Amino acid sequence: MKKIKLNRLKQLLRKCMDVNIAVIGDVMIDRFIWGKVSRISPEAPVPVVNVTYESTHLGGAANVSNNIAGLGGNPYLFGVVGNDPAGNDLVSILEKQNFEKVGITIDENRPTTMKTRIIAHDQHVVRADFETTEDIKSNVQNDLIESFKKVLPNLDGIVMQDYNKGVLTKPLIKKIIELANEYNCPVAVDPKFNNFFDYKKVTLFKPNILETKNALGFSLDSDERVNLAGRMLLERLSCDNVLITRGSEGMSLFLSDGEEKRVQTKARNVHDVSGAGDTVISTLTMILAAGGDVIEAATIANHAAGVVCGEVGIVAITEDKIIESFNNDK
Repeated sequence: MKKIKLNRLKQLLRKCMDVNIAVIGDVMIDRFIWGKVSRISPEAPVPVVNVTYESTHLGGAANVSNNIAGLGGNPYLFGVVGNDPAGNDLVSILEKQNFEKVGITIDENRPTTMKTRIIAHDQHVVRADFETTEDIKSNVQNDLIESFKKVLPNLDGIVMQDYNKGVLTKPLIKKIIELANEYNCPVAVDPKFNNFFDYKKVTLFKPNILETKNALGFSLDSDERVNLAGRMLLERLSCDNVLITRGSEGMSLFLSDGEEKRVQTKARNVHDVSGAGDTVISTLTMILAAGGDVIEAATIANHAAGVVCGEVGIVAITEDKIIESFNNDK
């Protein structure tokens, strides 16, 4: 894989400052309940967590925006929240962090997606989800498209972040990609199963190994099968690049000519993979928008993922953390 010199890395990270990136997809709130376990419940064979504190963070597509801001970019977030406390929390965090929220639409008929995780002794104990996965209505889709059109001329890149929560519908996906291609604006996609093959003619398509296996319907238990899958996705989606993330086995990047580039994982001590996919797609898009090539983008995103996997909870990547990872890698 391509070696990036430190001067080149710093140059690309400097160019990330003030790039404009639209993030479109399923926004959510990540709530963490932190505590300690000292006994098992007498009511059921489960641990009793003595809560010490709680924290609330941007999640899903909103966490992608958080990572973009962490690298110095300007995120324009497009998503749907409900008229509820979780939605109020999300908007409040966006306001405190001075994020553009031109694309946040309130839908009175659906709840804000919220994931509540209980963490004890840095270990994930359980998660509770509040959500609906029904597609948003056509009028809400139209609101998002009209808001997107207003900022499109100023964009340097677009992330489509799909969690199968109903915001990225098939008509919305098609329209956003059409508009982006009219403006020659690069589009990076983090897909899920429902709309997997609807993301045609994008710049970079980034599924993980499980999503790819489920979509294609065959096992990916060897490098040869992963290589076959990458080539199939390039052809079927008519996209420029495919990046399949493979957990502890790193990443496989497939270029437009079908050539595969392997990226070895940089995660040394994996404590929590929450938000790692968000970090990868954010960093990829930022580096591409800053003028880096796709191999440089994948290499730097791999370091970013290694950083966040080494910390517990949802943690935004920063320039300093990426540089530190490169220095440690030497």
